[in-house]
Amino acid sequence: MTGWRLLLTRPADESAALSDALAQVGIFSSSLPLLEIESIPVSDTMREVIRDLERYCAVIVVSKPAARMAVGLLGQYWPRSPCLQWFSVGAATAQIFQARGVDVSFPVEGDDSEALLELPRLREAIARADPRVLIMRGEGGRELLAERLRELGASVDYLELYRRKLPNYPPATLPERIRAERLNGLVVSSGQGFEHLRQLAGDAWPQLAGLPLFVPSPRVAELACAAGAEKVVDCRGASAAALLTALREHPEPVL
Repeated sequence: MTGWRLLLTRPADESAALSDALAQVGIFSSSLPLLEIESIPVSDTMREVIRDLERYCAVIVVSKPAARMAVGLLGQYWPRSPCLQWFSVGAATAQIFQARGVDVSFPVEGDDSEALLELPRLREAIARADPRVLIMRGEGGRELLAERLRELGASVDYLELYRRKLPNYPPATLPERIRAERLNGLVVSSGQGFEHLRQLAGDAWPQLAGLPLFVPSPRVAELACAAGAEKVVDCRGASAAALLTALREHPEPVL
């Protein structure tokens, strides 16, 4: 797989961890974070939701930033973790809660909404009268998860803990980086990450659209294809393991 030269677009700390994992198997990567995490000030409404967590039959945490902020809020308002069922979309998010001693269920195969929805323990949690689910997330995103839960008979509330911004880069930063470092693949970790990629590409997007684009889910793949991306690879997850599996299965570029 050493022919790959990938652009990573996650927040800086996550890109650094992913870059280390790629380097261990000989893959070159370059980081250009396209998501800057900004916490949302805690409001009275947010405090009320946290204090009343036990009204939910399931709480789903969809990202590592959401998990970190949620753990902080739990520490303020719950000296002991509330007695309820916790779920996360992936193992890395779950580990943040597990470090606090909270039992979290997550899909072992695939770290996306589709895999989570098939988790038997989640199905059991909502198989009750008037099930109510809380999704902890950033502003927007994971709408499919809520839609499917509602189809299964659950009511869904959101607790939005942060927003994602596109960092301020000079014009042409993206195409210049790709050209200067001879990058031959792009990696995004969310729909908003892809939107920021396309936005930063600007007039160069038609040229960049021909590069292999590795995405975390069918939803993001559909979004990218609709925008003109020509070689979209669905990794079925945003973890390093999911990306490495996709890279092994996808033809290595010829240098």
